[in-house]
Amino acid sequence: MKYEWKKHEKNLYTNLTKPAIVTVPDQNYIMISGTGNPNGEDFAARVGVLMSLAYSIKMRHKAACDRDSDYASQFACGDYAVYPLEGVWTSTAAPADGAPLDKESFVYTIMVRQPDFATIEMYEAACADVERKKPNPLLEEVQFGSMEDGVCIQMLHVGPFDDEPGSFALMNDYAKEAGYERKDHVHREIYLSDARKTTPDKYRTILRYRVMAGEPK
Repeated sequence: MKYEWKKHEKNLYTNLTKPAIVTVPDQNYIMISGTGNPNGEDFAARVGVLMSLAYSIKMRHKAACDRDSDYASQFACGDYAVYPLEGVWTSTAAPADGAPLDKESFVYTIMVRQPDFATIEMYEAACADVERKKPNPLLEEVQFGSMEDGVCIQMLHVGPFDDEPGSFALMNDYAKEAGYERKDHVHREIYLSDARKTTPDKYRTILRYRVMAGEPK
């Protein structure tokens, strides 16, 4: 059976274009950090090395399950859909009210979630495969680890990335009305669309930030 995150985790990968509260548990990721404009070549290269590793982990797991029933019996699924690219974003610059952020000041960690059963050994084996087939100096910067967002406000933003401030404004209003306080200026984006194949007006991006739970007003 192939595990499809779109079907089994609808609360985390929402289609709702209005804010909602969600609790995000501890999750495994492969991740790499960077700075600067995400429209540049450096960002694209970091995405590329992550996706190479993500597909290597998936294909190695599927092949092992197909050839070894004892190995396969340890897992709930022998195959799974690769999770979407995500990014945790902040900035070294604090813009004036209403002004757009300077993209050159962005600080980010981009990542691809891994199944709960993924291990550091599976990750290291995939690294060895990718290094052997297509050496890449960025492999040394990738890390395997876990993150837990906890209680968050999230919504689906449809449209260009530069229009996200409008969706964040809706999220901020929702947080205030519901009695929540934003924890920090860091936010997460989950990219449900492939920007290489989709026009900006149809981009689908989940926006999420952490909040401190409180009593609704």
